Amino acid sequence: MVDDTFSEFTYTEADFRRVQKIIGEHAGISLSDAKRSLVYNRLTKRLRLFGMSAFQQYLDYVDTHVEEEFSHFVNAITTNLTFFFREEHHFDFLKESELARLIERNHATKRIRIWSAGCSTGEEPYSLAITVKEAVPSNWDVKILATDLDFNVVNHGQEGVYDERRVEGMSKERLNRWFSRGSGENEKKVRVKQELQDLITFKQLNLMHEWPMKGPFDLIFCRNVMIYFNKETQSRLTDRYADYLIDDGHLIIGHSESLFKVTERFKLIGKTIYQKIS
Repeated sequence: MVDDTFSEFTYTEADFRRVQKIIGEHAGISLSDAKRSLVYNRLTKRLRLFGMSAFQQYLDYVDTHVEEEFSHFVNAITTNLTFFFREEHHFDFLKESELARLIERNHATKRIRIWSAGCSTGEEPYSLAITVKEAVPSNWDVKILATDLDFNVVNHGQEGVYDERRVEGMSKERLNRWFSRGSGENEKKVRVKQELQDLITFKQLNLMHEWPMKGPFDLIFCRNVMIYFNKETQSRLTDRYADYLIDDGHLIIGHSESLFKVTERFKLIGKTIYQKIS
């Protein structure tokens, strides 16, 4: 059945079910029925690019050109809106208690490892790097891994150049310390300073596939990622995170997410802040 609401391209109920199946099987993302219009609006750019008139044509193409097109397919559907120090209470937790705890805990190795899983365009790992730089002694070995399914946003993060609106609300002192302002055609842009970039390794990673890193991590940020997964996938993912964390490490999730009835390997210790217990 064709819905007249979607007049520019032929888009049927069967097409939407097919989108749900493809993105669920390949990326573990669970799309609710309420996302039907969103899928249409997000994918029409891809249909225009290929000169197609029907979603069936495009989905046939995705099925037969997974390597070339699947990342574009996922990138179009998922959102990547973020800014520096989003959900600031998480960074307050690091600054006010967790980094001090890690400094005491890891004093022999002077080593801290953090993973930003679902790093989007890089604002989260750079916010982590700033927080670490302001709290951890300079002679410590600190590394931040930043991964995302979308190779485009990973490249953006690696470049470290942002519209100045992304840093609105940041103190002038912090802005001057960690960013360089652009000039000329880049007048309304900022670039993160090299000492922050040196802390971070950006990599493209599908969380449903094998993870090449060994760990363990002291802290994992996985915010506003699990909302795309069903409960079964969330449970598998959080179990894997627990395996990659130190014994009393922390998992930080997004404001609309919860591990309630997802896993028994973490306990809630703060607002969307969990500590590994097994």
